[in-house]
Amino acid sequence: MKRFDLSLYLVTDRPLCGGRELLDVVARAVAGGATLVQLREKDAPTREFVELARAMKALLARFAVPLLINDRLDVALACGADGVHVGQTDMHAADARALLGPEAILGLSVETPELALAARHLPVDYLGAGPVFPTTTKKDAAPVLGLAGLAAVVAGAGRPVAGIGAIGPDSAADVIRAGAAGVAVVSALCAAPDPRAAAAELLARVRAAQAAARNLQG
Repeated sequence: MKRFDLSLYLVTDRPLCGGRELLDVVARAVAGGATLVQLREKDAPTREFVELARAMKALLARFAVPLLINDRLDVALACGADGVHVGQTDMHAADARALLGPEAILGLSVETPELALAARHLPVDYLGAGPVFPTTTKKDAAPVLGLAGLAAVVAGAGRPVAGIGAIGPDSAADVIRAGAAGVAVVSALCAAPDPRAAAAELLARVRAAQAAARNLQG
């Protein structure tokens, strides 16, 4: 059975780690409460990417946290990752699902409510929506979605949504109140002086907002 928790979704970025080992930063973030990790390596040679992914998979297995690979199905298959996250210009989600099989976790990035609606028939498990706020982490980021745009994505998604884009402790609850199942973060954990403490604080904000949302729903 597929099980994953979008509450605190770490997307990695080695340059943001400030010279620290990525595996160490991720280990600390997961110890603090990160619930899902996506390994994103835009420039690594394939062999290096696979070796890093295998090491990351072994690390996360100790915490029972799933590993997703950004874009690269070949790397995901080689390292035995739990799934893949694809964007609008990557391999089509239907093709990715056919290659990965039914049990893998498959996520898709959407930048607008229209793209979320268009994805309703696709065999994906969740959507990553953003950027919710202005971000410098992703050089080719789409126009800012905002909280109202995120709420519109959630309304049309038909599946869980993680908000992404310059989300931190002060804005995490707003993202959950907009209907997201969780927050996807990059610099908030990778660049944090103490990734464990930063993750614990973020997860506490997310969990409190989730509880409040459940109470409102009755």
